[in-house]
Parts: sequence; C-alpha cells; structure tokens
Amino acid sequence: MKLEVRIERTRAPKAHPPESDLGFGRHFTDHMLLVDFHDGRGWSDARVVPYGPLSLDPAAAVLHYGQAMFEGAKAIRGDDGAVRLFRLERHCQRMASGAPRLCMPPPDPEMLAHAITELVKVEEAWVPRARNTALYIRPTLVATEPFLGVRPANQYLLYVILSPVGSYYGGDTLKPVRIWVETQQTRAAKGGLGAVKAGANYASSLQAAMRAKKEGYDQVLWLDGAKHEMLEEVGTMNLFLVLGDELVTPALGDTILSGVTRDCILTLARARGIKVTERPLSLAEIVAAHDSGKLKEVFGSGTAAVVSPVSELVTADRRMIVGDGVGPIGQSFYDELTAIQRGAKRDEHGWLTAL
Repeated sequence: MKLEVRIERTRAPKAHPPESDLGFGRHFTDHMLLVDFHDGRGWSDARVVPYGPLSLDPAAAVLHYGQAMFEGAKAIRGDDGAVRLFRLERHCQRMASGAPRLCMPPPDPEMLAHAITELVKVEEAWVPRARNTALYIRPTLVATEPFLGVRPANQYLLYVILSPVGSYYGGDTLKPVRIWVETQQTRAAKGGLGAVKAGANYASSLQAAMRAKKEGYDQVLWLDGAKHEMLEEVGTMNLFLVLGDELVTPALGDTILSGVTRDCILTLARARGIKVTERPLSLAEIVAAHDSGKLKEVFGSGTAAVVSPVSELVTADRRMIVGDGVGPIGQSFYDELTAIQRGAKRDEHGWLTAL
C-alpha cells in the first residue's frame, strides 16, 4: 500500500547547526510528514509540510487517555556521500505490530516506509556528514478525536519529524556508563505495555531515572515488576551480558521491547560463531557471575546509542565493577554496525536502503 505524498516546501528554511554541536534531539529539520486516519475511511492525505506546531483539540484522546506510540530510525550519510536508511522496514513493521496493543490503527509498513523515504528525500541536505552523526527519524502516532470517555479513538494523526544528531552520549568514542539497579519501581508489568514503544512506558521510567542521575548514575537497570529479581532492560535499551564465552540477553516477552539493534547484534554474533543465548537472567546470577569473575561485559543496545557499555552496576548494598568498562565484544559490535551503516563494510543482511 502506498499513498501519494503531497509536498509543500517551506519558504523560510532554517540555518543548519554546526555538526560539532548537534547533540541529540535538539535540532529539527525544515519539514515534517503528516498522515490522517479516520475510522471507516482509513489512511489519507499524506503530506510533507513545513515543520511547526500541531493543532489539537483540548479534548483530543491522546491528552486524556494516553493513546500514543512512536518509533526511532536513522538515515546515515556514508563515507561515499550517499544517504542510506538503516532497517527502515523493520522499524515500520514494529510500529504496525505494536499499534493494536493500544487499540490504534496499524500504519501499513510499506506505506509508512515510502512516506518516510519521501520526507528524507526532501530533507537530504540535513543528513550530517561527520562520523558518528545521523538524521534521526521519529514517527509518532497519536489519537486526535475530541471526546471524553474511555474508549479507543476514531481519529488519529501519524506524523514524522527528523533531527540531525551526533553521538548519543557525546564524543567520538564509547563512554562507559554507571547503572543503578532499581528494586522498587517498575518500568513495565507482565501483561502491560512493555513490549510496545508506548509513551506511557517512558513516562513510568522517568522518576527512577531522575533519582538515579541525582545520585551520580547514568541510567537504571530495570527488573521484573513482580519480585524485582529478573533482569529486563537497561535505561531505554535492550541488555546484553558476556558471561564467560557466552553472549546472553534476556528472552523477549511482553515486558521487553523487541529491539532492532538487539536483533542486529544477535545476527552478527551468530555469524561470528559466538555462543548466543536468549534466556531469563536473575540479578542473583549476575552477582554470582561478578564474584566468580565470569561477568566479562555488560552493555545496552538501541537505535540512538547503538551500543552503550556499562562500567558499574550498583545496588543498595553492592557495587560491581564490570571489566574495563568498554569491553572488546561490545566495542566490536559498535564498530561493525556503524561501519555497515556508513557503507564502509559490506551489508550482507540487506539492512540498508539507498535513498
């Protein structure tokens, strides 16, 4: 399914920020994509328009009942100057598979990928050139029907904004992070929204994350919501550990997001012949592995940072130093993935789409 995308270009283009000062999510391009949905009519009026405020009725359902979800993908300018989209189809498929959990209409993945590609074509000049930079793509789906009453809305807006970004944590090298192990609050409960990129998941994580940062930690390691014993996600990322010669990540379920970068790392690891296991992991097992010297590396994976190495895991009564912070396995995945993204290494898995 493809919708014709109408294009209205801005008459007041913005100055591009210096690539050395991009940060993450601070700057936005000249245009955005909007697509409407009406129950009984489906998706319509796909248009690229000048970036600006959205008009929402004060009674719009998203403002009262939280029907909101988003995605995050990247367009990267390669070493050869060409712009490529990284695993766009997979991101669009994940949005389509997650929307029904929020009783929202799933955007057709082919339609969404096509519309995003048209937007990026309009904004190609905004794709930065420096190493470790990208054009971050943020599709968002919100309920816009004005009403008061607890039921799924009948009207929705799908919009996509673009942000030129630098390294997520700043700088050109991986920086290890200190992690607080959260044993009181819960990011997601079994049977809830944890496997979907719903805005509510991120709202529920803010208080514990802010408290951890005030204590000098970079992020939170989330445990299960029932007994706070099993490892789930780290910050907003999927979790990986190197235990001896084994690469381990928590098995997916309805509390863990099926990360696209997670899938990339598992694919690359298996191609290398690394022993890979997806299984439940308890905090007690990690403490024992640390004490025995079996815990070699801990790192998170996600679209924004790609790989985020962990140097410390801290609980109320334990401080666990993890290797040298930036371990060779996590570093190698970061190097290989970013090389594929910028076209410096052959894309053997069909992850890149030329603009």
